Amino acid sequence: MGMPVSEVALEHVLSVLKPIWQDKAETASRVRGRIESVLDFAGVRGWRDGENPARWRGHLAHLLPKRQKLSRGHLAAMPYRDVPQFMASLREQAGIAAMALEFTVLTACRTGEVLGCRWNEIDFDRKIWTIPASRMKAGREHRVPLGEPASAILQQLAAAKVGEHVFFGNKGNPLSGAAMLATLKRLGHTCTVHGFRSSFRDWCGNETSFPREIAEGCLAHVAGDSTEPAYRRSDALEKRRALMESWANYCGQEPGANVVPLRA
Repeated sequence: MGMPVSEVALEHVLSVLKPIWQDKAETASRVRGRIESVLDFAGVRGWRDGENPARWRGHLAHLLPKRQKLSRGHLAAMPYRDVPQFMASLREQAGIAAMALEFTVLTACRTGEVLGCRWNEIDFDRKIWTIPASRMKAGREHRVPLGEPASAILQQLAAAKVGEHVFFGNKGNPLSGAAMLATLKRLGHTCTVHGFRSSFRDWCGNETSFPREIAEGCLAHVAGDSTEPAYRRSDALEKRRALMESWANYCGQEPGANVVPLRA
C-alpha cells in the first residue's frame, strides 16, 4: 500500500529492517541506505520535515541489535585458474545477464557499478568507461579502460539500445543483480559475482609483475594514507589499461593453457 513520503516514520522503517537485519545483513544495510537517501531527497525538496528516521549514526545504531559481522573481502570467489574455463562456458550463454556478467569479470568492477552503467558514461573512441563519483563506493570518479572483449560487448548492446542503461531489464530498467547470480548458478557455480574481483586480484599478485598500486587502482581501491589521494592527480589509466588487457587475454585463453602474459 502506498504512503505519502511525509508520513514515513521510525516504526515504518523498523518494520522493514527488523525482519532481515540479522539473516540478510548486507541486503538490510543497502535497504536502509536507500531509504535514507530517498527521505533525504524528500526533505530537501520540502516534501517532509523533521529527522530522517532511516539515519544510522546516532539513531538506528541505538535501536537495532548488533548484526553478525559481514564477511567483506571474503565473499566466495572462483579460483583464478578456473576463470578461463568459466568464461568459455559463459560465452555460450545467451541474454543480457550473461553479457553483463562477462563485462563485470573483464572490468573487475562491482556489481552495482556495472548494473548502473549508462550510455553517456561510455567513450567508444577512447575506450574508456567513466563512472561518476556518485556511483562509486569511495566517492571518487573512476575511469575504467576497456579492452577489446569489453568494448565488443558494448558495441553489440548499442545496436539494441532501449534506454539510458547499458544492461537493461524489463521496460529498459537496469538489470537486476539477481540475474547475474542466477547465470552463475545455472552454470553450476556457488561463488559470488563480487568474488571475481578477488579472482582478478589474486591473479595479479600471483601471476604478473604489475605493481600493487596499479592492481589496486583497477579495483578503485584508495591506496596509501589519507593524504596520498590529495597529491596524486593521475589515475595511471594507460598502465591500468595494460593490466586489464592482460587480464582479458588470460580470461579468453584456451581452458587449461599455461601461458600467462606478464608485463615486461
